[in-house]
Amino acid sequence: MADKCSEGLLNGAVPGEQGKQEKSVKRGNWGNQIEFVLTSVGYAVGLGNVWRFPYLCYRNGGGAFMFPYFIMLVFCGIPLFFMELSFGQFASQGCLGVWRVSPMFKGVGYGMMVVSTYIGIYYNVVICIAFYYFFVSMTRVLPWTYCSNPWNTPDCVGVLDGNLSSRATLNITQLLNTTQKRTSPSEEYWRRYVLNLSDDIGNLGEVRLPLLGCLGVSWVVVFLCLIKGVKSSGKVVYFTATFPYVVLTILFVRGITLEGAVTGIMYYLTPQWDKILNAKVWGDAASQIFYSLGCAWGGLITMASYNKFNNNCYRDSIIISITNCATSVYAGFVIFSILGFMANHLGVDVSKVADHGPGLAFVAYPEALTLLPISPLWSILFFFMLILLGLGTQFCLLETLVTAIVDEVGNEWIIRKKTFVTLGVAVAGFLLGVPLTTQAGIYWLLLMDNYAASFSLVVISCIMCVAIMYIYGHRNYFKDIEMMLGFPPPLFFQICWRFISPAIIFFILVFTVIQYRPISYNEYVYPTWAISIGFLMALSSVICIPIYAIYKVCRSEGDTLLERLKNATKASKDWGPALPEHRSGRYAPAFSPSTESHLEVQPLQPEKGQSEAAAASPVQGSNGSAHSQDSRL
Repeated sequence: MADKCSEGLLNGAVPGEQGKQEKSVKRGNWGNQIEFVLTSVGYAVGLGNVWRFPYLCYRNGGGAFMFPYFIMLVFCGIPLFFMELSFGQFASQGCLGVWRVSPMFKGVGYGMMVVSTYIGIYYNVVICIAFYYFFVSMTRVLPWTYCSNPWNTPDCVGVLDGNLSSRATLNITQLLNTTQKRTSPSEEYWRRYVLNLSDDIGNLGEVRLPLLGCLGVSWVVVFLCLIKGVKSSGKVVYFTATFPYVVLTILFVRGITLEGAVTGIMYYLTPQWDKILNAKVWGDAASQIFYSLGCAWGGLITMASYNKFNNNCYRDSIIISITNCATSVYAGFVIFSILGFMANHLGVDVSKVADHGPGLAFVAYPEALTLLPISPLWSILFFFMLILLGLGTQFCLLETLVTAIVDEVGNEWIIRKKTFVTLGVAVAGFLLGVPLTTQAGIYWLLLMDNYAASFSLVVISCIMCVAIMYIYGHRNYFKDIEMMLGFPPPLFFQICWRFISPAIIFFILVFTVIQYRPISYNEYVYPTWAISIGFLMALSSVICIPIYAIYKVCRSEGDTLLERLKNATKASKDWGPALPEHRSGRYAPAFSPSTESHLEVQPLQPEKGQSEAAAASPVQGSNGSAHSQDSRL
């Protein structure tokens, strides 16, 4: 890499840019391209692939849901994924630095940071609960198998418990009714022991010390894996991104050999074509694609910024997006084969045992595992898989925040002390996560999940598309990609970026507003003040965009508002490839006497002088900055 730096200086880089080049080298790169692909797969493939997609699929028409799902993948998911990867890779900057492309929209980057902060706080709490279940599974009998524990109530009826067998004298109808209304030992273990759930979101109660300890473990693991940035996390993902597929395959093979598994899988896949005309099905498909791929979190831009400049991110975006969606479909087979077996054992319909979110991961599926021989082994594998899926996403969330801070400060000291920045962010994340380990913690976790990272992501993504395609200019961006990859983006992606993807994002936003229902958790309905806090969390990320835009316009040069607006949206002089050796064409450094004379005559508007020089002299124009020639407005 050092040889490339010196070579870059010999190939026309001006002496004044040597510091920038050294900074880019010290910033770091992936060890190889496999590390980037695995990290991105680990980032995109998360807990939602296991506990949300299968439920959405069976609820929205089974196999018929696959059609709108893959339509949305092709026209929205992959194009947005490619846009964010190419955006970060071209500038080699995090979610703040990339907005040199149009400084007025830097608030979009701050919004991404706020969203990643919220998600990073509660996501690690989910990982810590998975750690807790992983540790307690290391026993001969799983603690949620029977109803004979101190925390159980008289309503508890276990599938392997004496309470159920003692009812054999009842007739079949009474037994089925009792089974359908029963409280399972896994649910009581979750609500009455693990969470010791309080009766209201405002009643925090005590901190659950076992969960607090596991939260500390999960943050220590994340910090140690990121202690050297992408150099260390790039090695860890060889295991964290691949082993979940091994576990999924083991659970799948075990699941399909069980009685009733085929019933569960048919319930998951049987198409109900009448539902395909329902707008809600299309809305759910678009939302799932959007949130599953991690668009507008800032993580994709950050991970791509550590790529080599000429890496084929077009190929990577297709591979990663398809892998993510295929994992979701595959996980559905794993989940519903076990749930079908459980429904068959209880003699009820699959819909009676199907669930999503924490209810699936920590209640329904663990209960089904108690029916298997050597149940602790399957429980350990399942929760270890959840831990790895969560960590893959958490790595990128933390790295997004750290990279944004380091790139924004940008001096030598903070680059050398990046490990301490990572430690500081991890400690802050741990402290902010402590309230989520209280007796009311699950209420706050679900509140953050439903509001902090919902419609705000859609707004951020929509504004990003508009800023790049219509403010910076689609022709300029297509030329940037051609300069980076050696070929322009395919016509299909050009059309999607300019028209189709923004339209789908707007559709998701409208759908989210129309389908809005106040949040609830089982029978508990959230109070108005809690929902108000949820909306404030959602607005806290979006409000960054207009606040920073107003600030930037006020600080820009110009006598009129229009002039200030033009200067605020115009790409800054240091926008472009990070290394001088890649700054060719319109990004080539302007360093000639004639250009200097123009800059001296008009010091307040250097770009204007350069554009006039370009118009007067074709030879000088080929070396000058072409930012002012952008057809953005």
